[in-house]
Amino acid sequence: MQRRTFLRSTAVAALAAVPLTTSLSGSASAADVPVATLAQLQSAINSAAPGDRIVVADGTYTVPSGSAINITGKNGTAAAQITIVSKTRGGAVLRGERGFVLSDSSNITISGFAFRQSTTMEIPADCSAIRLTRNDFQLADAGDPYWLVVRADDSKIDRNHFHNKTTAGIFIVVDGTGKTAMAQNLHIFRNHFSDHSFTGANGGEPIRLGVSGRALSDANAIVEYNLFERCDGDPEAISVKSSKNTIRYNTIRDSRGGIVLRHGNRSVVEGNHLIDGIDGVRIYGNDHRIVNNYLSGLSGRALVVGSGTTRDHNSGETPEERTGNDACDRAVIVHNSLINNTGSLSGETRAYEPQDVTVADNLLVGDVGSLVAMGATTGFTWQSNLLWGAAGDGNIPAGGFTRADPLLSQGADGVLRLSSGSPAIGAATLAGAAVADDIDGDQRGSVRDIGADEYATAPALRHPLTAADVGPNAA
Repeated sequence: MQRRTFLRSTAVAALAAVPLTTSLSGSASAADVPVATLAQLQSAINSAAPGDRIVVADGTYTVPSGSAINITGKNGTAAAQITIVSKTRGGAVLRGERGFVLSDSSNITISGFAFRQSTTMEIPADCSAIRLTRNDFQLADAGDPYWLVVRADDSKIDRNHFHNKTTAGIFIVVDGTGKTAMAQNLHIFRNHFSDHSFTGANGGEPIRLGVSGRALSDANAIVEYNLFERCDGDPEAISVKSSKNTIRYNTIRDSRGGIVLRHGNRSVVEGNHLIDGIDGVRIYGNDHRIVNNYLSGLSGRALVVGSGTTRDHNSGETPEERTGNDACDRAVIVHNSLINNTGSLSGETRAYEPQDVTVADNLLVGDVGSLVAMGATTGFTWQSNLLWGAAGDGNIPAGGFTRADPLLSQGADGVLRLSSGSPAIGAATLAGAAVADDIDGDQRGSVRDIGADEYATAPALRHPLTAADVGPNAA
């Protein structure tokens, strides 16, 4: 993707001509700066110092064509952010071609706005520590395909709602400088992604973390506690195309897309709920950990260990070679529950088979097809997996599993967990698994149970997320 260059407004008079429909009432503290026109907003930003809080009155702001709300050379501190906030959440609505345009700034928080602009919002690489929180994103569907592009290090995207897109394009794209680097230490959490209804074969991901040319660069991103509902624009709801990322505690419900480690190495997929959708988890690349995930009611393939068009991606390959699939090597797939899916654990048939993968202490339950349908593999370790249901065993090696009723009981949150007397209790055997807790947040201890759930009588600490747990009004 080409980096965009946004126009910066120098016409304050043009901004001043756009009135707001309401005014700010009440007293302001010394650090609060109330504004009620776009000209006042731009002036307050230009004068802002660390700790200032610019409070924007409720109303609709239509930024004139060719103009923007510029945040240039403004630097708060970690302890004293510069905050630009809508008086009430969603009360200040930004329309027009573009809204906020950031440059050479740090420790800025933008909160509570309803973004309705027609062009991409960017957090560029010359910024750092930018936070977007409690905003509502529904950009013009006929505008730019990407709604938010993040290139800056140490950014936070939290408690926002991205929703209602019908055309090709991505809610959040994460890139970096140049053609190979990645933004570092991005934290995406407590967001609600819903209703991406693009009907093409692909091109409508909610999150794309990198791209093929950046696959070998570490990003150290954490994507956690996000809810995805009716995200049908792509088979990949969370598309990872960079290295060393953590995808944990997310819920993907009633969606076409799943979690796909499409490019890159050394990522962790942990404690996610994928429920009543189509695709589950699909992995390529090396040295990933897939642990404590609950995959249930999926009409597609729940967990795919991918084969490759190449053994390993490398820095000397051509761009065309990089877009191919890197065979999955040395992954550890442990303590997952795959329950009542159309396709359970499966492989693929490309030229390079996955190698040296460990599949241990997983619970596979189903009544259709085969529970394991791998393609060619080399050096796999199969250990202490528990299978049950009318579905066939498939091609799992005889010594890698047992068959027994796991005695599952459905909780009020719809999750099937172990009940007292289950043969899964205390039956995990993989040494050195280093799995401290289960999907619910219960401690594993030294004697571990098979599957994502560790049997406990106390209430679960983590559940599948609902709309009340995420988005602008979440705690």
